[in-house]
Amino acid sequence: MVAGMLAGAVATALLAAGAGAGGGGVAGDATPGYWQRVGARFAPPTAFLPSSAITYDQKLVPAGSSIEVEQRGGPGGMEVKLRVEGLKPGHAYGAHVHQKPCGADPEAAGGHYQHREDPRQPSKDPAYVNPENEVWLDFTPGPDGSGGAGARHGWEFRGGAAGSVVLHHEPGGAGDRVACFTVPFAPVA
Repeated sequence: MVAGMLAGAVATALLAAGAGAGGGGVAGDATPGYWQRVGARFAPPTAFLPSSAITYDQKLVPAGSSIEVEQRGGPGGMEVKLRVEGLKPGHAYGAHVHQKPCGADPEAAGGHYQHREDPRQPSKDPAYVNPENEVWLDFTPGPDGSGGAGARHGWEFRGGAAGSVVLHHEPGGAGDRVACFTVPFAPVA
């Protein structure tokens, strides 16, 4: 049972152009595109069975709670959706796509992914740190601990430049990192 609760990736699907119902891009048109959905259950960084979803604060993100991220896109844009279960009801979380995969250290995921990169790092300039230039997925779980969010953009991730979704203690551009989920964002090129 513990192994099942702390298992890593729950499901992964990556479909190339024409390989799935509806095919393609963000609008569901016939343009070539991709779709993927990945999920996992959160575990502490010291768990016997490692997970791609790591909790750093078990009061806000209990071990065994779950996360699912879906990405759909193609030429001209993409959509990223987030779904969680088992988190603290009524707490407002920040959630953002970050540059690197998760690690035992909450800072391992690097900074927020930015479509237009701020030349000054760490980035604090509102011209770069905003929901139009980054992927913000802030949410507040309902009474049952489930919640979700989505973001659409007229751009796609640069290959290898986006590696995780980090949950923050508070919504907006910053806040303590309470959990992290490593996601193999497309395009992978």
